[in-house]
Amino acid sequence: MPLPFFSRRRTPETMATWSAAVPDGSRVYVIGDIHGRADLLRAMHEMVLADAGQASDLAHRVIHLGDYVDRGRQSYEVIDLLVRGAPQGLPSTCLMGNHEFAMLTFLDGGDGADWLEYGGIATVRSYGVELARPPVRPDEFARIRDDLRQALPPDHRTFLDTLEMTAEAGDYLCVHAGIRPGIPIDNQDPADLLMIRWMFLESDADHGKVVVHGHTISDQPVVRPNRIGIDTGAFATGRLTCLVLEGSRYRFLSTGHPDLGG
Repeated sequence: MPLPFFSRRRTPETMATWSAAVPDGSRVYVIGDIHGRADLLRAMHEMVLADAGQASDLAHRVIHLGDYVDRGRQSYEVIDLLVRGAPQGLPSTCLMGNHEFAMLTFLDGGDGADWLEYGGIATVRSYGVELARPPVRPDEFARIRDDLRQALPPDHRTFLDTLEMTAEAGDYLCVHAGIRPGIPIDNQDPADLLMIRWMFLESDADHGKVVVHGHTISDQPVVRPNRIGIDTGAFATGRLTCLVLEGSRYRFLSTGHPDLGG
């Protein structure tokens, strides 16, 4: 069957229908890559709470797909919101993204060059750590690491250490980047779950579940028979996207703001 084109104006009454489904009586919200945009995350949580309030008889669940830190200026605020259980009152699962993994690798003594270059500088600054003008020299890494360890609240570190790799919801598998085709879900390499792109994106294989993922930016959500991608580049576009699943129907919420603030 032809799949519908995404529209920010899509309403619950015009939800698309296909064969995959979540359990009856439930509604699942899956939120894409945030990258230091606490302003957009707050706005999306408000949208989710308002949407959930229109169906109080359902069991609601929120899944965040990872990449909470880096690039945008509010990584500290994003983590703090999630640590405090936002959106309030709804069960929430937070997955690991490759940027959280890179941050943890740096904190635990690993090389920080790639992480700092690809967005980590914004995260370090959001925690109040002073930096010289980039590029950061390798001889500064130890001092930056020590300062970040001191600045990181214990509950933020616990949050990062306990992020999940996958979450299932009926016929859907939620994961940050994707999966390696042909490999059972239980045998997937964590590196693929966090980083895979084209082998997964170009595959038309039946993965056993529809994979909901972020990691790879697109102008609009991408709907394929075997996957749904919802990373719409929130840190730069102002569009943070949420996939809403109910029964065999799906639709999208979007902050839809084009400003580049942070």
